[in-house]
Amino acid sequence: MKLDGRVAIITGAGRGIGRAAAVAFAREGANVTLTARSTDELETAADEVREAGGEALVVQADVSQERDVTNLVQETLGRFGQVDILINNAAVNLPRIDTVDMEAAAWRQVLDVNLTGSFLCARAVLPHMIERQSGKILNVSSIGGRRGGRGRGPYRASKAGLINLTETLAAEVMEHGITVNCVCPGGTDTEMMRQIALSGPGRQLMAPEEIANVLLFLASDESSAITGTSIDAFGPTNPLFA
Repeated sequence: MKLDGRVAIITGAGRGIGRAAAVAFAREGANVTLTARSTDELETAADEVREAGGEALVVQADVSQERDVTNLVQETLGRFGQVDILINNAAVNLPRIDTVDMEAAAWRQVLDVNLTGSFLCARAVLPHMIERQSGKILNVSSIGGRRGGRGRGPYRASKAGLINLTETLAAEVMEHGITVNCVCPGGTDTEMMRQIALSGPGRQLMAPEEIANVLLFLASDESSAITGTSIDAFGPTNPLFA
């Protein structure tokens, strides 16, 4: 699944799935722009990309802010001259809270990053991809995007919206040689999972690298027949095994 010379923008790349994807893509020959709201972990992730054989560009950005997203794409084009792959991975979550107790600002924060941020990033790269008549957009949803659940309203709504956005974008850009797909991970061992207490002794979680491998396939030429699709990568947290 070689990606020689291709350029990927990966949001939320400082840790977890985003970081694992950045390294996996670099091993296959891609150059990577890593972005997140905080640069604390991005430089370390960028070093790992370089060790894996890829060029790395670090750009601090809040994907919920249009100006930041515009700058992210401009800096990538300035450095690499192209954008072949966009991975919308940046996300935030909240501790479990019922809708009746939720502040509107908290609701908006989650939707702004998880859903609006993905829209802004896709919109920013699409003119370039359309001009080149090629490109791959990959959205990272969640098992939580497949159904509602108590206390996770904004997160699950945003991830469900991302599945719908994937289908909408795929229909809009198919004629330009661009594919748009979505991955819905199950429980994955990430910092977010630990912060919101969704991991613990005895719970089987996937490694971020397992999801990165799915993204790698979707970014490769081998996935040319797949677009407008959301792939469930639930691993041992598949409800079938409950």
